[in-house]
Amino acid sequence: MCLTIPARIAEIIPGPLPMARIEVAGRTEQCCLAYTPEAVVGDHVLVRTGFAVELLDPQAAAESLAAFAELGLLPPGED
Repeated sequence: MCLTIPARIAEIIPGPLPMARIEVAGRTEQCCLAYTPEAVVGDHVLVRTGFAVELLDPQAAAESLAAFAELGLLPPGED
């Protein structure tokens, strides 16, 4: 089973494919924005297998991250 994890876009990386540097659980990763080309720095996205698949509003992202933390899958208070 794969989970989609909410992450915040920290930087858009120019190139032939739209990419972003994202922050989640105190870590920085990269993901592809091909499915969410309208995303901008500061937006929250759901990330699955390296692709941002949906934009989230900040409240929905916070609620999802809190649920992951409650389940012990993320440290508390991280986004």
